[in-house]
Amino acid sequence: MDVRKDLNVLVGANIKREREKAGFTQDQFSELLGIGSKSLSSIERGVVGVSLATLLRVCDILHISANVLLYEQTRENDVDNILLQLRRLRAEQFEIASDVMTNLFKAFSLEK
Repeated sequence: MDVRKDLNVLVGANIKREREKAGFTQDQFSELLGIGSKSLSSIERGVVGVSLATLLRVCDILHISANVLLYEQTRENDVDNILLQLRRLRAEQFEIASDVMTNLFKAFSLEK
């Protein structure tokens, strides 16, 4: 395989992994990206490369750095993953999660 094909396969697999982590189907995600689901499938399989414009939209929608897709850099720890999940919540969902976490931290501090 040549370098370009290897890069297409790597980036496509990383997009698929991050899309699935976010809980999007191909149809849902392709609609958000403004591309067809067949185009997204081809990108994820590495059959075609992703345009820079689409790459930026992927990063924006998934709230991730392009480094995660280009260099396969994984998140340093679970805190980053939790932060990512919190960023994806709607305002009312975030308030509920915040209340739960505040109470959880209070309970942990009582255990000492």
